[in-house]
Amino acid sequence: MRIQDMIEGKREWRAHMARVKALPQDYQIVYKELQKYLFKVGPVQLTEGTDLLSGIVDLFEEGASIGKGVLEVTGRDVAAFCDDLIKDSKTYADIYQESVNEEVNKAMKKGTDKTK
Repeated sequence: MRIQDMIEGKREWRAHMARVKALPQDYQIVYKELQKYLFKVGPVQLTEGTDLLSGIVDLFEEGASIGKGVLEVTGRDVAAFCDDLIKDSKTYADIYQESVNEEVNKAMKKGTDKTK
């Protein structure tokens, strides 16, 4: 990664966080919890820019502009809201599961080759 890309990434992140800080307090609270959840669940696309998180901020800005409370936008089960957002996304857990399965398959193949 080039230094210029890193600088641009930081600039993009700061602009993103400025948008979050401009949201009403209830939206900021839910956004921070949503962000923590997504970082723990680990969709791969989170490390590839702020597209997913920016989309959430877009949705929150729209909800706030028409006077909706944040839970009217996300629903009461915020984790389920997150899961629905990333249901078609590859996660780090998926990648890890694939690598475990590959290792098991390799080991099993070696084991069966020796018994022939």
